Amino acid sequence: MRFIRLIVLAVVAIALIVLAMANRDPLTVRLLPNELSDLLGLNWEITLPVFFILFVAMFVGAVLGYLLEWVREHKHRVVAATETKERQRLEKQVKAVAPSADDGDDVLALLEGR
Repeated sequence: MRFIRLIVLAVVAIALIVLAMANRDPLTVRLLPNELSDLLGLNWEITLPVFFILFVAMFVGAVLGYLLEWVREHKHRVVAATETKERQRLEKQVKAVAPSADDGDDVLALLEGR
């Protein structure tokens, strides 16, 4: 299994390297369109290689997807925590009521315990 994971990671790494090498051209990213930036006086822009912008977009998409999924599953985690607490409470009650394992006969142990 570890070998398969390493192979998959190597293939992904090679694909990302090839993608980066094929998209080295510079790309200018602007905060606002030219007309709006002239009107507001905000002329923020940055020039980066295309692959960098692609990698940042993939990373942001992955993080947003993870966060949305984490929020969506919150109710399931709450239910699981509640059920775990209930199970532990019931196990504690069973240990308090159940006869000890040292006794030979469960029926006699129950009768003697009353």
